[in-house]
Amino acid sequence: MAGSPAYIGRFAPSPSGPLHFGSLIAAVGSYLQAKSQHGKWLVRMEDIDTPRMVAGIDSDILRTLEQFGLHWDDSVLYQSQRLERYQHIFHQLQQQQLVYGCQCSRKQISEMGGLYDGHCAHLGLTQPPLAWRLRSQGVSCNFTDLIFGPQQIDAPLAEEDYIIKRRDGLFAYQLVVVVDDIDQGITEVIRGADLLQMTPRQQALCHLLRQQPPRYGHLPLAVVKPGFKLSKQNHAAAISQWPANQVMAKVLAFLGQPLPAQLQQAPVAEQLRWACAHWQLGAIPRQLEMPSTEFS
Repeated sequence: MAGSPAYIGRFAPSPSGPLHFGSLIAAVGSYLQAKSQHGKWLVRMEDIDTPRMVAGIDSDILRTLEQFGLHWDDSVLYQSQRLERYQHIFHQLQQQQLVYGCQCSRKQISEMGGLYDGHCAHLGLTQPPLAWRLRSQGVSCNFTDLIFGPQQIDAPLAEEDYIIKRRDGLFAYQLVVVVDDIDQGITEVIRGADLLQMTPRQQALCHLLRQQPPRYGHLPLAVVKPGFKLSKQNHAAAISQWPANQVMAKVLAFLGQPLPAQLQQAPVAEQLRWACAHWQLGAIPRQLEMPSTEFS
């Protein structure tokens, strides 16, 4: 798009609960990467899974971002307002015979070993209720992560035929995140390492839609113990109740960008200015998980 900045990044929270320390890490990491590149930083509300959404939390999240000095560019995009767009893409994939109906239950998939084996791919199912799966095509198991470097994802996971429209009629995250990134012109995605293994399938879907995928970088996850990340489901504490500069200092230290002593208690705007000027992707720890209990 003429006149667009070379860099467009994004932060895409789910409004199912208030921002916690783990989600602020993703927000700050994506913000600083965008601003250090003199690019745009967008906010997108991933509210496609409507049964999990909590009324008013989107406004709470936006207020919290502002509290921490994280001001977004352009208007906030809501997935729940884009259903026609997702349906258009779904229909396009159907016309290309890249989608098929699936009647397998979670129990059946568990009995397959936890990964779907393509059982319904050639049954020609059309009667609802069905989940709709994308036929795996052109998926590369290898990619280079901006933080973790060369990655190789297990082929069975990367090449799985995954759901893009659920049995309840809701579009799945794996479809809408790619469509949103394309439509918003996202050039780089900085997000939590829990999504690292999903990168090959998202890259492949971009190519199916004849678009160049963004670059991807994954940040370490804040965990209360190995395998248990800070999350809304684990009742992580809302960070809005803590002094913003204290939390920001902890976030930057977590990301390998510790503030100098004289800025530890400075206003959060000063802390962010320093962090933007000194931001280094190479300083971020190359760990999938890191312990954090201060704000859990």
